[in-house]
Amino acid sequence: MVKYQVKTLYISLILAFLLFLNLVFLQRAKAQTLNSQKLGMHLLHPEEIGQFRQIYPDEAWRPVTIPLTLNDLDQWQLWQDFFDQAKQLKIIPIIRLSTRFDPQLNAWQIPSRKDIVNLVNFLSSLDWHQDEKFVIVFNEVNHAAEWGGKIDPLLYGSILKFTSSWLRSEGKNYQILPAAMDLAANNSQETREAFSYLNDLYHFDQEIFDYIDYWNSHSYPNPDFSAAPTKKGQNSVRGFTYELNWLKNKTGKDFNVFITETGWASSYLTNYYLDDYYLYALQHIWSDARVKAVTPFLMKGSPGPFASFSFFDAANHPTVQLFSLQKAVKSYDNLSF
Repeated sequence: MVKYQVKTLYISLILAFLLFLNLVFLQRAKAQTLNSQKLGMHLLHPEEIGQFRQIYPDEAWRPVTIPLTLNDLDQWQLWQDFFDQAKQLKIIPIIRLSTRFDPQLNAWQIPSRKDIVNLVNFLSSLDWHQDEKFVIVFNEVNHAAEWGGKIDPLLYGSILKFTSSWLRSEGKNYQILPAAMDLAANNSQETREAFSYLNDLYHFDQEIFDYIDYWNSHSYPNPDFSAAPTKKGQNSVRGFTYELNWLKNKTGKDFNVFITETGWASSYLTNYYLDDYYLYALQHIWSDARVKAVTPFLMKGSPGPFASFSFFDAANHPTVQLFSLQKAVKSYDNLSF
């Protein structure tokens, strides 16, 4: 009887030890995968890249989203300098194609095929210093102001297919992302609810999502860009999960996602909690393995309508956004799992 009890105790100790080792390995693996390196920044102009390491003073490769407009096509040296600096600063560019703003329409022009060819030729003439080249095919097209003053998912679908095909024909390993949706938009003359728009896009061509390599999301903490990150719903910082579930249901595919716009508007209500909001998002939302990049909006939006999102003010001084993000990143990277 005593021998049996000793044997049972011995086996129990072995099993407990094996379970402990398993937990240790799992926690180490988790610690290796959970880090802030997918976090970067959204820029508006290529010359802003020099301030990037004021936000992230580390050696990690990090993503940057930036628009390329038709007005930039005569600025080849400026953009080559941008890519040269990106290599030096360990930055992964994500280029969003754009046209020109038409003040008569009060909207961004719809691109012609010639516009697209010119944009792609310009990108292909540059030395990116990297194999994968990430390109976003325009922006928030469920807003009329982003698409020639009208909502037209069928036209966008045809342009997405043409742009994707042209990029892939270049043989330069372009990785294609679609225009992100405004997930908080409703159905009106000026906007279309995101999934209503996506359903029209899908019915236009059920193979439309074969033309992209990654999903692109603008997952903001709405309403008013100020909701807590614990809030759920398609208009929350978790909005990308609803999009990925929709894509899985329609296509059977598991897409990875780039969150190329997100972030809180600075105000007396949100500033007190801002670092906690960023830390919670890093721990519980952006840590999703499907999220490959997060580029908060916006490095420099002051002066102007985006001043409350800006990480630098009009005098190039750091704002509460910058300090809150840095505090959250430091806390997150120092967490012990």
